[in-house]
Amino acid sequence: MRISVRHWTLRVRIFALCAATGIILGGLGVVAALTAAANNRQIDNVLDRASPMRAAGETLSTALVNQETGVRGYAITGQDRTLEPYLRGLAAETDQVARIQRLLGPEDDEIRAALDTVVARAATWRANVAEPLLETVRTEGTQAAQQRVEASDTRDFDALRGAVSVMQDRISVLRASSAQAARDSSQTMVAIEVAAAVIILITGVLLLILLDRLVSRPILHLAGQVRQVAAGDYTRHIDSTVYGSPDLIGLADDVDQMRQQIASELSEVSDARQQVEWINQQLRTQAEELTRSNRDLEQFAYVASHDLQEPLRKVASFCQLLQRRYAGQMDERADQYIGFAVDGAQRMQRLINDLLAFSRIGRLTTGFTDIDLNELLSDVKSQLSGRAGGEDAEISWTGLPTVEGEEPLLSTLFVNLIGNSLKFHRPDVPSQIRISAELDGSEWRINVRDNGIGIEAEFADKVFVIFQRLHARDAYDGTGIGLAIVKKIVEYHGGRIWLDVDVAEGASIWFTLPVVPGLSPVLPASSASSTSPASSASSADSLPAGSDSSSGEEEKVGM
Repeated sequence: MRISVRHWTLRVRIFALCAATGIILGGLGVVAALTAAANNRQIDNVLDRASPMRAAGETLSTALVNQETGVRGYAITGQDRTLEPYLRGLAAETDQVARIQRLLGPEDDEIRAALDTVVARAATWRANVAEPLLETVRTEGTQAAQQRVEASDTRDFDALRGAVSVMQDRISVLRASSAQAARDSSQTMVAIEVAAAVIILITGVLLLILLDRLVSRPILHLAGQVRQVAAGDYTRHIDSTVYGSPDLIGLADDVDQMRQQIASELSEVSDARQQVEWINQQLRTQAEELTRSNRDLEQFAYVASHDLQEPLRKVASFCQLLQRRYAGQMDERADQYIGFAVDGAQRMQRLINDLLAFSRIGRLTTGFTDIDLNELLSDVKSQLSGRAGGEDAEISWTGLPTVEGEEPLLSTLFVNLIGNSLKFHRPDVPSQIRISAELDGSEWRINVRDNGIGIEAEFADKVFVIFQRLHARDAYDGTGIGLAIVKKIVEYHGGRIWLDVDVAEGASIWFTLPVVPGLSPVLPASSASSTSPASSASSADSLPAGSDSSSGEEEKVGM
């Protein structure tokens, strides 16, 4: 099936162009490799064969001349030392002939024939001239040898020298042809390199044209349309018919679909914005109402702490006077009624004090300071010395950190937690309360653990809610606000609090406090303290506001 180039993607077009260029360059590379191999062979012929053979031929010619000179000198003098050039010439001739033969290739038939001719003529000269002349000197003397030299001609030696010249000419022809072939190969290599450069240049130009026509200009055109849409013209249609590449056509269609989706969502966002603005207005109204309500609550707390305290004290005082003066003078029911009135007035007074303490947390501040919890717990232990829950009660802690907070509030926190543990101890079991700390990232995790009656897991969230009681009032006194105060103090210091429901015995409460910035988070030296034997009860007036015998504890239930 025929496929039109017009429908080729940009990737296919670039791949086709690069593949065609690669095939052409690959062919040129093969030709270049073959040419380079031939060029190397020709250069080897010039450097490793022709030149050494020519030098050997020159040395061979010199050796032959030395032989002829040595023979004539021996004929004149008859002395053996004058025969040395002849003997050295013979040895040199043998060496150079052997050297030339080693350098000859299978295709050097003409040079080989010329060398054979030289060897043959040299043998002829020695047989016809040199050897007879040497024999004459030995047998007849130098005078007869000189006469023989004068009577002889130089045709044999001239023929020998001519054969050497022919051989040298043929070696020169080999050298010249090899050098010319090497030059031709070099020129071919240059032509191949030029052709490769031209092909690469043409490919680069075609690639630039292809990218310009199919990428750069279409993308600029598409970008112009996208900018108009980005400027707010979301109804403008992105035209994709002007692009030739299927890739950009698909891209333009995708951008247009995105434009349509954005336009649709913008319409929904506009409607949602109106709804959000209306909701925000409602939230602002509710926030203003909440602010006003908080002001009213603060005013109520003030009234409760001042305006209600005085009449309540009068009611309690006169009820107590009635109880002391008329106790036993009326019937038993009247004494019971008076007792109810006194107890109700006292509980109302404790409840008002607790509400006042709860409302003051975070409003009346003394400022954050660095507090060593070890020293703080020593003070707390002193405050709770009369509520140890028995002579064998023990309060201990292990190296607690220095934290940042308000000392009165943190003191109230530990008084409430430890007071709860002392209050809800198991009968006939000495109270054991342990406070520990561990570092968890950027916060301290502090644990207060006791061996008391514990808290059921189902009440894990309820215990931190204000006025939530888990026991009847006649079982344990208190207003049910102690752990609510603890929770508010912890959150005021940027922490969180929770009940550990996985303990097997007693209650375990965890809370966190941030690590003091700039203070090395290393636990100080471990310390421990235990309560000394104390009486079974103490006055509520010895505790801070909101932390007396009723307000400082949350009610607990046995596990």
